Amino acid sequence: MPGTPPNANSLPPPGGVRSTPFLRLWAGSTASGLATWALPFVLGLAVLEGALTAMQLGLVLAARTTGFLAAMPVSGVLADRFARRGVVLYASLLAAMGIPVLLLMLGSTSPSAPALMMLGAAIAGMGQGACRPAYQALVPLVVGRDGLQAANAAMSISVRVTALLGPTLATALAVTVSARATLAVIIVMWLASAFLPPRPAEPPRTGAARLTGSGFPADFADGFREAGRHPWFIAGLAALTTVICLGYSVTGVILPIVSRDRTGGAALLVAATTAYTFGALLGALLTARWRPRHQGWSALAGLALYCLVPFSLLADLPLVVPLAAFLLAGVGIELFNVPWFTATQREVPPERLARVTSIDFLFSYGLAPLGLAAIAPAAEAFGIAPVLAVCGTACLLAPLVAMLPRSSRGFTSRPARG
Repeated sequence: MPGTPPNANSLPPPGGVRSTPFLRLWAGSTASGLATWALPFVLGLAVLEGALTAMQLGLVLAARTTGFLAAMPVSGVLADRFARRGVVLYASLLAAMGIPVLLLMLGSTSPSAPALMMLGAAIAGMGQGACRPAYQALVPLVVGRDGLQAANAAMSISVRVTALLGPTLATALAVTVSARATLAVIIVMWLASAFLPPRPAEPPRTGAARLTGSGFPADFADGFREAGRHPWFIAGLAALTTVICLGYSVTGVILPIVSRDRTGGAALLVAATTAYTFGALLGALLTARWRPRHQGWSALAGLALYCLVPFSLLADLPLVVPLAAFLLAGVGIELFNVPWFTATQREVPPERLARVTSIDFLFSYGLAPLGLAAIAPAAEAFGIAPVLAVCGTACLLAPLVAMLPRSSRGFTSRPARG
């Protein structure tokens, strides 16, 4: 029945996070994460080598982001209508296909080189975007219903480790060898993402023939209707989008300026980013076992902790204050992320899960560039302090407002058992 949450029989018996199939899924996801995080850093180092100009770098990264966002809704529909393992395979191969174009055109003086590099970056971005919903939809098929929270915590740890190590390893390899050699390693990472994950039993697909003509818009609209059946999801997504759009913009744009003005360099920027990553790792480890009574409220309270980041930068405080704020924000973001993904996988019917997940990524990360583009002009027009105050207040209020729907208490639309 449409809108009915999947019951226990709709998922396979739990395999656990220590099972070989999940370890293979985790390894494939980690490989895709390393490849995704490493690419912009490698291209940045290519600028230092003189193989790429700063303007070309901007165009290439913009093309990658465009491909990422364009592929997200398409992959959500495909992963719901066809085998999710197949979507991961072909999306990873697509991402790998875009890298050789960058590799061949890097440093080329051909007039067509910039356009071809943008094409390669767009193809790579499409593969990256197509992987995300399919990987998320594979988790319940591999571990079963009872293993979802621990599995999502492990996947979050993978994300944080790759975010920490990906740029570092890519930089070390590029400096030791070359940017071109590192691009070749990224191809290998995408091949690992393509072939490492297991092939779990998947529910039979019906209606694949609808993916022609007006079928895709109808299928994607069906994903929006499914999302609308869950008030906690709409409220939580609005809060998450606000925090990413405004809070992450503070980290990406304002923090480097504050670091330069207060420490004379990148000391605060590096220390705060490291504190945030370690906080996120702690949060993911905590959520692997912690089951609060009102999990939705606890998750949204964790999300609200991100307000500490802009507030901690308002005044010239001792370095320990912003570092503690970033650490707590990192813990809080995983206190939100893990229950959020788990609830989505639990509450949304399997045949619509990938589409709803793609809607999640499309809004939460797809609107982030708007915040990044607007925050610098706003800071220049009104000053850094007022912008920080507005962003901090929004990051606090948005999760609190998201707590208002009754279903937000437990991230479930099902009646509580008395």
